[in-house]
Amino acid sequence: MTHVVTRSCCADASCVFACPVNCIHPTPDEPDFGTAEMLYVDPVACVDCGACVSACPVGAIKPHTALTSAELPFLDINAAFHDPPAPRPIQAPVSPIRPTDPARGGLRVAVVGSGPAAMYAADELLKRDGVEVTVLDRLPVPYGLVRAGVAPDHPDTRAVTTLFGHIESEPGFSYRLGVEVGADVRHTELLAHHHAVLYATGASADRRLGVPGEDLPGSGTATAVVGWYNGHPDHRDLDVRLDAERVVVVGNGNVALDVARLLATDPERLAGTDIADHALQALRESKVREIVLVARRGAAQAAYTLPELTGLLAREDIEVVVDGDLHLDAETVRRRAAGELPAVEELALAAVEALPQASAAPAVAGRRRIVLRFGVLPVAVIGEGAVAGLEVERAEVRVEDGRVVATPTGVREVLPATAVLRAVGYRGVPVPDLPFDEVTATVPHRDGRVVDATGAALPGAYVAGWIKRGPRGYIGTNKSCSAETVDSLVADHNAGLLTEPTGSAAAFDALLRTRRPNVVDATGWRRIRRFEKAWGERSGRPARRLSDVARMHEVAASSRVTLPA
Repeated sequence: MTHVVTRSCCADASCVFACPVNCIHPTPDEPDFGTAEMLYVDPVACVDCGACVSACPVGAIKPHTALTSAELPFLDINAAFHDPPAPRPIQAPVSPIRPTDPARGGLRVAVVGSGPAAMYAADELLKRDGVEVTVLDRLPVPYGLVRAGVAPDHPDTRAVTTLFGHIESEPGFSYRLGVEVGADVRHTELLAHHHAVLYATGASADRRLGVPGEDLPGSGTATAVVGWYNGHPDHRDLDVRLDAERVVVVGNGNVALDVARLLATDPERLAGTDIADHALQALRESKVREIVLVARRGAAQAAYTLPELTGLLAREDIEVVVDGDLHLDAETVRRRAAGELPAVEELALAAVEALPQASAAPAVAGRRRIVLRFGVLPVAVIGEGAVAGLEVERAEVRVEDGRVVATPTGVREVLPATAVLRAVGYRGVPVPDLPFDEVTATVPHRDGRVVDATGAALPGAYVAGWIKRGPRGYIGTNKSCSAETVDSLVADHNAGLLTEPTGSAAAFDALLRTRRPNVVDATGWRRIRRFEKAWGERSGRPARRLSDVARMHEVAASSRVTLPA
């Protein structure tokens, strides 16, 4: 018997180091760790000890005898990564933890942001003696995209917040939530009260299509819709147009797939999740029956991951079809015929090839439909005063010098729709008082140390996560990314390169209170969390989300939980 990773896991590699026989790959020291869609158990090397099961923070690993019918494809997916087998060391190498130099005294660090990169950075810092970490976030609630970006029908992925809860309880950890760095407090003020400031602010903007009509009412971003159904305060009042049969999503990555799946799901199936109340009500009233995913490249270059596609195809309540050609470029066809295509990519292509064609598959009564379209370019969002459709142009897909090129063919058509959502990637935004690279939309750095235009390190400034490396990787990718940054920070501290703060922790709190009297600490966050859980339990749900900032602050400040009538 072997164990199996059953979906897009968090990839934080806890299971890798728990495994006594090094059968889970890629490991953080292997070159494809940062780009792999998930981790994979080698069925030959696995000795069925189960150590990985308890180590996994999101419950993604199961013995193969416990797989459901929907999870059986993951047997082949896990095995495909290890075919052909590669020589491995007996155990995965563990990077040593650089200790702080006790002669330097304590180390106080401010971490800006509270998503996965921030929490993993805090954890890495608190593994050292004499370290204090203060995590700041603009919102009164933490966890970033884990709270506001993971679909409500993927509760196992959100289980990583249990790990974050353990980090919160570590000695030396504190929250200062509801504080906007750059507005309520400046970088220089943070440095005056801390030895270093580590920014883990993510990539909060969306890339634009750059086509006419993109700003029409009804045209928006898939990530805003994700925030809307997750109860993010910035998107709670979003006007999501669900008043017609078709929605078009430009893009075919995991975010696009998430939005399409949620729009195609029977709302009553979501009623037992922690989806935002306003979104659940809107979905109950939705007239949407078809969601079309438009991608400029071919099926071989699809941005979604195989685990997410596999999960979608296992849904019996949603019909998935392909409209038109898969647009396989000549290089992919050649590599496939020569047996050079990686086995995992071959599985993904085979899964899409097995889908019915939209033209030959009339809609199944009672089912909503997701349509995959490859090799089409968005030309314009059309409509008078509001979206009426998306004009697209067919493309010829080919590979030139290793780069995928989609060339317009001149053949155009209009896809009628009242909502067009773009899901073509995230983009970082400038961080106040730090340099910014407009091309990569990241903060320039060297091993996590922020550097200026000359390449010189800015004392006490560090970055981790998407603002450091760009919007790529998965939840757990932030663990190795943050570990690298923290190692640089600790090395600088030990070398005497960090300035001793002039203000104390108490003085910093006093400063914040003058500007944000209702700042939320760890106790306030625990009150919000208890409130949301208790509110949800009353209606048979795991939680009901607060999405109003004022109400969050009210709950955080009260020692009594008073649920709505």
